[in-house]
Amino acid sequence: MVDTTNFTDQTAFRRSTENLHVIERFSRADADTILYTVTIDDPTTVTKKWTMEYPFVATAGPIFEYACHEGNYAMRDILNGAWKSEGATGTK
Repeated sequence: MVDTTNFTDQTAFRRSTENLHVIERFSRADADTILYTVTIDDPTTVTKKWTMEYPFVATAGPIFEYACHEGNYAMRDILNGAWKSEGATGTK
C-alpha cells in the first residue's frame, strides 16, 4: 500500500488541493495479474472519495527494454538483433 499526503498548492491533479489524499494498493489477483487500486480523496474538491481498479496482466514472451532518450536508437538495435537471431529480416 502507498499512502500519499502532504500535497502542495502546486499539485495539478483535476483541480486538487493540498488536502488531496491518495491511497494505492497493489494486490495479486492471480498468477498472471496484479490488481492496481487507487482511491482519491480531496474533500475540498470532490463530494466523496472515488476508487478505480486496473488489472496489470502479464504479457507472454520476452520484454524488451525501451529507454527514452534522444533518437531512441536502442529499441531499433535491440529488435534488429532479436530478428537476426530468429532468422527474420529487420529494418535498418
